[in-house]
Amino acid sequence: MPDLLHISASPRGEESQSLRLAAAFLDTYRAVHPAAEVEEWDLWDDSLPAFGPAAARAKMTVFGGGTPQGEEAEAWAAAKAAFARFDAADRVLFSVPMWNSGVPYVLKQFVDVVSQPGLVFGVDAVNGYRGLLAGRGKRAAVVYTSAVWGPGLGPEFGADFQAPFFTGWLNWAGIGDVTEIRFHPTLTGDADELSRIAHEAARDAAKNF
Repeated sequence: MPDLLHISASPRGEESQSLRLAAAFLDTYRAVHPAAEVEEWDLWDDSLPAFGPAAARAKMTVFGGGTPQGEEAEAWAAAKAAFARFDAADRVLFSVPMWNSGVPYVLKQFVDVVSQPGLVFGVDAVNGYRGLLAGRGKRAAVVYTSAVWGPGLGPEFGADFQAPFFTGWLNWAGIGDVTEIRFHPTLTGDADELSRIAHEAARDAAKNF
């Protein structure tokens, strides 16, 4: 079981601002916890299963109290394996660039794959949803970056459906301890100074993570 799992939603490698900030976070985390095991999960490495018709049927089978069979069972096993990988670490770092005011589609795929009844959530007619990751000491840190949108800008520069969606999902799943690290230089901001501030925030967050 890793002590910390880094889940990357950026495909841009060394050019990625979110990955640069994640690297600063991880360097500091390793310095503070030299014996810690850190696992990397690149969501673009084809290890994340699809969530298509068979998986959707399997989910509804489980909802109905049944047991998936055949290709449904295979899809359900793949979803459970992805959840287990996510659930293995009590501390999870996400690097999340903004795409079209939201998150990269591969991160939405991750959310849809692991968000399964009995794993991430329960639900009933009286109390609604219940996040099953609550009360377990699970913590998350999320690096949010964007290039055009920024706080205080008008709608002509886009909107923020990035953090409300993803931090909202973490909270819905029961992870209430979420640290956000942000870098939004915009087209006219002082990118170097804002980068310095964001890297400092990443290092500071890692010291107490």
